[in-house]
Amino acid sequence: MLRIHQHFPDRAVKDIPGTIAAELRRADFASKLKPGSRVAIGVGSRGIANIATIVRAVVDYWKSVGMNPFIFPAMGSHGAASPEGQAMVLGKYKITEETMGCAILSQLEVVSLGVTPEGITAYLDKSAYESDGVMLVGRVKWHTDFEGPIESGLYKMMAIGLGKFAGAQYYHTFAYKIGLGAMLRAVGRQVLKSGKILGGLAILEDANHTTAQLTAVPVETMEEEEQKLLALAKSWQGHVPVKELDILIIDEIGKDISGAGMDTKVVNRGVNGEYNCWQGPPKFHRIFVRDLTRNTYGSAVGMGMADVINSRILPQIDWAPTQINSLTASSPAAIRTPVYFDTDRECLERFLPTVGKHDLSKVTIGRILNTLSLVDLELSENLRPEIEANPNLRIVEGPYDFPVDEKGQMSRLGGGDGH
Repeated sequence: MLRIHQHFPDRAVKDIPGTIAAELRRADFASKLKPGSRVAIGVGSRGIANIATIVRAVVDYWKSVGMNPFIFPAMGSHGAASPEGQAMVLGKYKITEETMGCAILSQLEVVSLGVTPEGITAYLDKSAYESDGVMLVGRVKWHTDFEGPIESGLYKMMAIGLGKFAGAQYYHTFAYKIGLGAMLRAVGRQVLKSGKILGGLAILEDANHTTAQLTAVPVETMEEEEQKLLALAKSWQGHVPVKELDILIIDEIGKDISGAGMDTKVVNRGVNGEYNCWQGPPKFHRIFVRDLTRNTYGSAVGMGMADVINSRILPQIDWAPTQINSLTASSPAAIRTPVYFDTDRECLERFLPTVGKHDLSKVTIGRILNTLSLVDLELSENLRPEIEANPNLRIVEGPYDFPVDEKGQMSRLGGGDGH
């Protein structure tokens, strides 16, 4: 194996609080409200870089203009679809009443906002509805289930996030019939018609998983602006830097990494297990998943996309959130249990012969920590010509024997066991 460093441009925002303050002043969302108004700030459940710093800066802005902000979870069925679970998810990202300096209201009641032309009733968190205005804080990026001009971002938060568990389940049923992209647009437009949304802060990340852009998006141009932001985010997307691999090893998957556990547009799998269904990413013939992340809290959504897993995953699974989230999203295949063995060595040895190569020395292997971490990775030495032809790649170490210890296990890429 060879240890590889992949260079991506550094687009990191240097002053996050200052940038947010300037953006929100520019957008002037506060002009829509009277002093002392209650502002509901919707925050999701993804593992967004610097999310606590970002949300605190939003809270501070609203305080600075004389408003009374509070935070509410905008995360559909995540956190086992319970008020306590959703507050816990925010807490794990260090978003608490103490760190944010404002109240956090977590509950599941919703209010109807009327019916779209497609016949979909739109819903909004009741505590947010009873506020004087709602601001969205969300990351704009590609979605793991479909491709379209709007995918994962502010529109998705207005539908799946603001609608809580009841809305998320109901919307996904419609999405199964008319498509997820069409559903998100329809519900988002209906939510905007309510007049409750003040605007959004769109977060963009670069391929280094750092905060690369923070943009205040007014409701008047939200749909058009989100399309532009998604196109920009896609242009920064990172990939495993080869054309094809026989086996991709992923050290960890989890809901904090991707809604699908692993980013389908990095691993080139569909949530129903379809192989190599996206244009752009490399082809991967087999996927081996070694573990769950600590911050997925037992949710094993995504393991159904793997071909083989280490059995260490099984006792970690909390089937309640795993099943709730998968069934709410109408993707039961994403939680199927793949073939599993007790050691990393056995997982590999059993699957090396399944890729159609009699000479196993020609089997190509790649290894990443997770689908957000694509800077430091391992590639098998038989890929050296392709590696050396890529100016963005540097061989840091190797070649060395495959890193399996006397018990047949590998340590987590970058050190530690992740737990």
